[in-house]
Amino acid sequence: MYKTLHTDLTDNILTITINRPDKLNALNKTVISELGEVVEEIYTNKDIKSAILTGAGSKAFVAGADISEFQDLNNEEGQALSAKGSDVFFRIASSPKPIAAAVNGFALGGGCELAMACHIRLCVPTAKFGQPEVNLGLIPGYGGTQRLTHLVGRGRAIEIILTGRMVEATEAHTMGLVNYIVVEPDELLTETRKLLSIINGKAPLAVARIIECVNIAAGDGVVNSDTWEPDPFGGESESKPTNGFMREQQAFGECFGTEDMKEGTAAFLEKRKPRFRGA
Repeated sequence: MYKTLHTDLTDNILTITINRPDKLNALNKTVISELGEVVEEIYTNKDIKSAILTGAGSKAFVAGADISEFQDLNNEEGQALSAKGSDVFFRIASSPKPIAAAVNGFALGGGCELAMACHIRLCVPTAKFGQPEVNLGLIPGYGGTQRLTHLVGRGRAIEIILTGRMVEATEAHTMGLVNYIVVEPDELLTETRKLLSIINGKAPLAVARIIECVNIAAGDGVVNSDTWEPDPFGGESESKPTNGFMREQQAFGECFGTEDMKEGTAAFLEKRKPRFRGA
């Protein structure tokens, strides 16, 4: 189905592997386009409750962009390339279903940006992160200046991007760039699936709204946009929010109109496990 991606859907978790190990899984135009296609599948396929992004082989998650595609671009073409990648990464960040990055090696440049667009990041001890674009006379173009700042703070982000240095896994974990380090590399996907399986057992409509509200708080959601959608599952809200607190209040109220909320509260009072249906 895809030229550069391998996908597997098991137990409602879609595992997406960027499959260019000979190029350290570098992002080219085809990879970006196919990532856009598979993200739309995550949005629309009801059998998918969550997803994992990882890279083929043991060396790299994504070692960066395919620089060979950069050389002949002019200003307008460079901006269009950035806009395309940013749009796909924004769709990842805005997904109503959680997407986790299983970082199995180098996550540099566009690879670091791809990992940061995911909602959760797990990595092996040998993983390395960084935004080395400055070494090419460039800056991060797929949201890196924004998301790295949100995750690690202004001072650290500026230092990492200006020096172009690589951040080891332990430091990345300490500064909040990754959620967990999986000590045994062979267990990376297993541990990622375990985490997503826990989330998959929660109410899907609540999960979607949590992602939305947290994204607004982190600056990865624009509440004043004319294209703002109150509910990616098709619900409606009476008015457009003007800030994250207002959106949280609306989303909290919307949950009261769901069957999942009724089931969750009933299960709690009856001391049993809830059976959420995403309705």
